[in-house]
Amino acid sequence: MTDLAQQMAHLARKSKAASRELASASGESKSRALERLADLLRQEKDAVFEANAEDLRDAEASGMAGAMLDRLRLGDKELNSMADSCLEVSRLEDPVGSMESMWKRQGGMLVGRMVIPLGVVAMIYESRPNVTVEAGILCLMAGNATILRGGSEAYRSNRALADLFTRALQESGLPGEAVQLVPTTEREAVRELLHLEEFIDVVIPRGGEGLINTVMEQARMPVLKHYKGVCHIYVDRSADLEQALDIVQNAKVQKPGVCNAVECLLVHEDVARDFLPALAERLVPQGVTLRAEEKALSVLGDRAEKAGEEDFGYEFLDLVLAVKVVSGVEEAKEHIAAYGSNHTEAILTRDHDQAMRFIREVDASLVLVNASTRFNDGGQLGLGAEIGISTSKLHAYGPMGVRELTGSKFVLLGEGQIRE
Repeated sequence: MTDLAQQMAHLARKSKAASRELASASGESKSRALERLADLLRQEKDAVFEANAEDLRDAEASGMAGAMLDRLRLGDKELNSMADSCLEVSRLEDPVGSMESMWKRQGGMLVGRMVIPLGVVAMIYESRPNVTVEAGILCLMAGNATILRGGSEAYRSNRALADLFTRALQESGLPGEAVQLVPTTEREAVRELLHLEEFIDVVIPRGGEGLINTVMEQARMPVLKHYKGVCHIYVDRSADLEQALDIVQNAKVQKPGVCNAVECLLVHEDVARDFLPALAERLVPQGVTLRAEEKALSVLGDRAEKAGEEDFGYEFLDLVLAVKVVSGVEEAKEHIAAYGSNHTEAILTRDHDQAMRFIREVDASLVLVNASTRFNDGGQLGLGAEIGISTSKLHAYGPMGVRELTGSKFVLLGEGQIRE
């Protein structure tokens, strides 16, 4: 066994031991640790910002794209958001040990399902340092130990945040090894971790297709995928067009480099001539490039570029929006089925029947009516924070908060019954 393999095995073994302690930790002790972490994030923000500034300097020097730099950058807004998430999660009810349900069987036996931690969760992610905190706090409240492997571009930022987490845990009487950052940027460390199924119970990759595919190919333990976000908005013939402009603008412009930003706009042919010019007038001055198929291009003219087949089903993560005119909700659903990624889909309409049909028949982790795709976020949906948005249906589908990071086991309460 190589030195790196030994190092990863040692780290995973410590996580497994910490997970056993966490499984019996009280909700009060976990909440106390999260409250302390919130304090430390605000008290030690200068050290976090200094580490982040070093990461940003190296990333800019390496030619990192603007959208990725945006994901990497930490400021007061991001740090306060992390601290607020700590407090919000700390106020959630501790799910561990609760009974999901219970029913009576023959002879008076009671059978039920008890909520339990998953165990050790390995989180492998890129760029965003805030994931270090969000993943750790959610896993902690769910009773899981966490192994964090962020991208090399954010190593200093992640190290600073993980060190604060360790302090908060130890000062609250919980094992410091409950949240560990992989102490190396070597790529081979990921492969070694993914072969430690005896210590790691589940792995969650969060990043680009290359990262997710690598994890899927190499992991020997279950994988919860946070896959790409090819999100669509369908503007129906009955939509409030002024409201639709606001929603599409928010979904594309507010933060284009995130997985819940809209990437493709589908517009009903009956409103295309009114809506698309107004859309171009709104978005183009804000730096948005519209890539339109033939029908949409005939309306937009030189305010758009001609779209290629590769522009549909593509996650731009930038100020680029694919646009297509469709004949109605049927064609919109067909397009989403062909090009969507099961992430987030929205319909803008004043027709209740169309809205309910869209909700029932479109397959995505979140389907919205008359709202921005940007709401597919654990914090926005009331989960406190999220460790990722699962686009696979087994175990979890959609934003994964505390409850989604637990499992269950059967329990049976008897009074001496034996099976005949």
